[in-house]
Amino acid sequence: MTHDHASHPQSVQTGGFWRSRYAIGLLVFGAVAGYFLWTEHRAHLAQWWPYAFLLACPLMHVFMHKGHGGHGGHGGGSATGQGTGQNSDRG
Repeated sequence: MTHDHASHPQSVQTGGFWRSRYAIGLLVFGAVAGYFLWTEHRAHLAQWWPYAFLLACPLMHVFMHKGHGGHGGHGGGSATGQGTGQNSDRG
């Protein structure tokens, strides 16, 4: 029993979800909701900015150390101070 797949039309989506009309509607709805949330709650959010900046410091530290394995794996340099920020040219 043979089956010819070439004769069946295939639906090809070139843009995916983010090019569909549903995604555009979702983005417009989110932009309108974000605008109204910002205008109505701006005074309440302004008091939290200093805490957001203080929270950003440890969060950036945690997420930016992901690439090299944390604090323990800084090897690779020799014992003369290379890679530690010290200038070995000065005596």
